[in-house]
Amino acid sequence: MEFGLSSEQTLLQDSVTRYLAEQQPLDAVRKVAEGENEDALVWQGLAELGIPGILISEENGGLGLGSLDAAVVAEALGYHVTPAPFLSSAVIAPVALQTAGQHQDLLGSVATGEIRIGAALAEGISARADAGVTVDGNKLSGKSLFVLDADADHYLVATAEQKLYLVAADAAGLTRTPLSTIEKTRSTCELVYDKVDAQLVSEDPGVLAKTWDAALVAIAADTLGASQCALDQAVAYSLQREQFNRVIASFQAVKHMCAEMAAALEPCRSMVWYAAHALDEIPEEATMMACHTKAHLSEVGQFVTRTATEVHGGMGFTDLVGLHYWFKRAGFNRQILGTPELLRRRAFDHQQMVA
Repeated sequence: MEFGLSSEQTLLQDSVTRYLAEQQPLDAVRKVAEGENEDALVWQGLAELGIPGILISEENGGLGLGSLDAAVVAEALGYHVTPAPFLSSAVIAPVALQTAGQHQDLLGSVATGEIRIGAALAEGISARADAGVTVDGNKLSGKSLFVLDADADHYLVATAEQKLYLVAADAAGLTRTPLSTIEKTRSTCELVYDKVDAQLVSEDPGVLAKTWDAALVAIAADTLGASQCALDQAVAYSLQREQFNRVIASFQAVKHMCAEMAAALEPCRSMVWYAAHALDEIPEEATMMACHTKAHLSEVGQFVTRTATEVHGGMGFTDLVGLHYWFKRAGFNRQILGTPELLRRRAFDHQQMVA
């Protein structure tokens, strides 16, 4: 049995990669990171390819594709460190709203890129001591940290009881403060709620669990793309950088570094593909695979981007090369929506329940 991408998925991958190569060079990423440009133009360009609606059903105005298609796109976005709200608007929001069967009237505008939905899931996953969201009727109070997409029009908010609510970004009593993180190509913010009107999306913890699983696979695919690009850059640099009248790629130590990166990364692609496949086709394995895949890619991504920087030597730390964008992308992905330790604990707990 051959397990791989279909011709349609390969075409999708090529289309997105070609668009990003032409429209999102490193200089464009650098401008976004420096705050000179917004990611709205990037998102609108991707919307013309139908990317925001990739997981939205055709009935709701989207493409109606599957999780593996979304993983293919996420990998391409990670490869180009694309500054776009793909994770929140194209993955988290569609999965949550369609699984719950609520507020699906928004999805048509999400699919066209007109509306962006951010994600404040941290409190439903692992609440911090200085945060927390309380509910009184349909009013939210408290704080959400590390919310994805500081420029969203709506936010999906999770509570410690694993309920999901939808909040408008311009709702009375909501304060939105951008957060500064090492990852400048993805915007995050802090939301403070002071009796903010909210619409209930779901009281079923299973909806948040399924949404979380989909997000983990998308993050893992993004890390895979970022790591692959870092490896490709390291190999290209080693083939042109000379020392002692020889390219450094001829040195045994550099060969070993590149080989170790490739050996660590190559199995990850099939792992991501299988985890994405399990989301749609093997639900009993979906949570376990999502957790282990994101946890494993987090560690491999950290190793590959660090080693790629070492291959570049001092040049790897300069903004001229820009390798630090991929390094920081992998670092951010490692922490967001669950560290490797937390996710492996979740996988263990899940296996205990289904054993």
